[in-house]
This record gives sequence, C-alpha cells and structure tokens, in this order.
Amino acid sequence: MPLLMPPSKLPAVGTTIFTVMSRLAAEHGAINLSQGFPDFSPPPRLLERVASHMAAGANQYAPMAGATSLREAIAEKAGALYGAGYDVEAEVTVTAGATQAIFTAVSAFVRPGDEVIVFAPVYDSYIPAIELNGGRAVVATLRFPDYRPDWSEVAALITPQTRMIIVNTPHNPSGAIWDAADMAELERLTCATGIIVVADEVYEHMVFDGRRHESVMRHPGLRERSLAISSFGKTYHITGWKIAYCLAPRELMAEFRKAHQYVVFAVNHPLQLALADFMRERTEFATELAAFYQAKRDAFRQQLAGSRFVLQPCAGTYFQLARYDAISDLPDTEFARWLTVEHGVATIPVSVFLPSGADNRVVRFCFAKGEATLAAAGERLRAV
Repeated sequence: MPLLMPPSKLPAVGTTIFTVMSRLAAEHGAINLSQGFPDFSPPPRLLERVASHMAAGANQYAPMAGATSLREAIAEKAGALYGAGYDVEAEVTVTAGATQAIFTAVSAFVRPGDEVIVFAPVYDSYIPAIELNGGRAVVATLRFPDYRPDWSEVAALITPQTRMIIVNTPHNPSGAIWDAADMAELERLTCATGIIVVADEVYEHMVFDGRRHESVMRHPGLRERSLAISSFGKTYHITGWKIAYCLAPRELMAEFRKAHQYVVFAVNHPLQLALADFMRERTEFATELAAFYQAKRDAFRQQLAGSRFVLQPCAGTYFQLARYDAISDLPDTEFARWLTVEHGVATIPVSVFLPSGADNRVVRFCFAKGEATLAAAGERLRAV
C-alpha cells in the first residue's frame, strides 16, 4: 500500500540555489564564484593543532556548550573587540555552524502564530527555520541599489505578535553594512518590548575602507535582548568544519541551550580545541582579515573593469554584486545558468534572496578565491 504523504511543511522550498549552481559549475567545468567558500587552505598551524589534539585523545564528545578553552577565547574576543562582557559558563555556546545557531535560536523562541521580521534580500535559511517552527516571516525590504533599511517601514511592520527580528550585517548577498545610526534605530524600536534580536554577524571581520563593524554587542540596549552569532568557517577559511558560536545574556542563552542540546548536542571536539589554541596564538589573524579580503575585492573589481558588468558598492563580506543589464535582458536565474554553461563562470542570481522574486538583473560573485582563480574568471567575464 503506498505511503500517504502528509502535506509538506515547506511546500515552496526545493534544492538550494547554492547546491544547484555548484552542481552546474561542476558539470560544465566552470569557475565556481557562486557558493561562498574559499578555494585556498586554512592556516597550516591550525591544521597542526587539530592533528595534535586528535593524537592526544580528544576524540569523544565535547561539553554540550562547547569546549571551555574555546568559550573562554570567544568571550575574550568579544570583550577586546566590542567591550562586551559575557560569562563563559552561562552566555557562550559553540554550534555546528551559523545555520544551526540561527535555527536553534528560532526554535527556542518562536511559537506558532509568532511573527519574525527579516530583511530581504534574505539569506535562504531564515524563512524555512521560521516556518518549520510555526512562525510567520514578515519581510522588510532592503531596496536596490544601496540595500539600506527603511526604519519607518520596519516600525510599521512591528505588531503585538512580533517575537523576533533577524538582522544580518555585513549583509549577504549585497555586501552592505549597517552603521551606528542603524543600530540606534533598531534599539529604539525594540526597547521596552519583548522582541528578541538574532544578529547574523558571520562576516564581522570583512568590513572594508576603514569602516567599523557595528555589532549588536557594541550597544548595551541591544546586547541585553540579542543573540549574536558568528562563524569560525568564514574567519579561518574552514567553511567545511561547520563550527560557529552564539553569545547572549544568560536568560536567553538558557533557553537557547535547551534547544541546542537536542538539535546537535555537541560539536566536533578536536577542532574546537585547535581553534582555541589558534585564537590565542594568532589573535591578529581575525583583525587582519579585512585588509586580506579588501585586497581580493579590489583585485576582482579590477579584473571586471573592462567588462560590461556594472559593479555595485561592496562595503563588506566576500561577495560582489554586479548588474548585467548591458549584456542581457534574461531574468537573473536564466542569466546565471547561461553564464555558467556558455562562459564558464558560476554565479548566484540575487532574486532568489527575495521572497517577492523581484529581479533587478543583478548577480552575486564570491571573490574568496586565489589570485589565479580571480584572474581566470576575470578573463572569461570580460569576454561576455
């Protein structure tokens, strides 16, 4: 007798665009500037520390909240960079990637009927996490071409059902960053409310041209209601390790951990210990990342200088948006496929980040690549 399938909890969701484009790139031998991962190795010393801890026997479960040494290093970093004090035992948790941290935060606090405000273009995991937990995503628009928040729109979207606001700065896919005035507006709108802020700050160390990352941790009025999430994968070129972390006041973190322990329980133990060692040995690695990626941004922009792509501003992340309307009037999803198949460079269409499906003829390139990769991609793109 055939299985009687229940209705899908995510009827509008298929395979992610990142999987689709990476597969297409592999099939056609294209240079993959679509999915956001480096094509270069992590620091050798970090790999050495992993092997050392494995050989020393750290191959069993880590503590549920994370290895103590790593939580200590995370708390020290938050204090040094943002002047934020977090208790190592009660307010810092290591997670299996930032996506898990975001899903866990939503699971811990969002109930059926709750509303969660997100900003579109919106990273693709946010809305499914909300819907799987019975919530409703309410979309505020970051409007092309500058992708700035309209705080009057956000204010109008807040209702008694608003449980959470998810923010992302530096912003994927646009590369825009929020400034202190934006954080002040977010604080003003949420003060004296029960609204929880989830801050996706995985690109915190990739802010360019002398600007400053405005973490929620810098602002006491936001810090008291926020879960701040960052990623070792982005910082140390180890996206495949899937290790991130969450910092939050103890009342919020207690609820977060209730969900965390049943979503993943514990995270890879020897990798945690290696990261703790490396963070203490090379404290400057994270702070030097902005200059490292700014040089890559500038090199990629120079590669496209003779092309028909129109580059958008890029203040942070390792993504560069480009308009292609001087090249084609194809919808961006079709253009991305055409560019991959016919010209050998894979990219991401920005409309997939917009629940409305709005198409501004813009695609996203990842420039977290080696010099030879960027040069080869530039040669192909200038020929389009």
